Amino acid sequence: YVKTRISKAIGAATGIAAIALSVPLAVTAYAEPTTEPAPKLEIPDPQGPGCDAFKTAVPSYKSLVDSPVGAALQSIPDASTFYSAISGGFNPAVNIVPVLENGPYVVFAPTNEAFAKLPPAQLDALKADPAALSDLVYYHDFLGLLGNEDVKGQRPTQQGAEIKVDGKGGDIKVNDTAKLVCGAIFAKNARIYLIDTVLDPKTPPEAIT
Repeated sequence: YVKTRISKAIGAATGIAAIALSVPLAVTAYAEPTTEPAPKLEIPDPQGPGCDAFKTAVPSYKSLVDSPVGAALQSIPDASTFYSAISGGFNPAVNIVPVLENGPYVVFAPTNEAFAKLPPAQLDALKADPAALSDLVYYHDFLGLLGNEDVKGQRPTQQGAEIKVDGKGGDIKVNDTAKLVCGAIFAKNARIYLIDTVLDPKTPPEAIT
């Protein structure tokens, strides 16, 4: 009986020692999380013939990466007409800013000069027709976060019709008619490209099957 008690005690002591030895291993499995900050997104300079004027007008443009696309567009003086078109300024029934801020989106924003090229009667008709205005503003956006080297290609827009982008760097053309003024401008959930012509959703490129 004594031998049995002794052997049980030895067995228990051995088990306790084994558990004790295993504890440091369990502790090291839960190492302290790293306190190193996540690397910051490196924001490339936008490209295009109008970027000098853009940088003068928006000297803190790199900070727009922390702004949702609506706020970013509001901060660009040359996109004020486009912002008005997408935010209810043209027609209170058409405000797509909340949609765009659920990005990611590539946004082609016609400059104020681009809108000034439209005949006044056409602009007035757009403002009076929510369906046509919605088609127009949604045609300038498609899903993605693409920079100057990757934006080329043909994709469906939020309006539904296709959009075609050719070129790269500062030499980009949209639907063979609109030329890049300056982009890509980084917003929190979008890449904004200022273009010199308002795109027409009624004349999209032929859809790719």
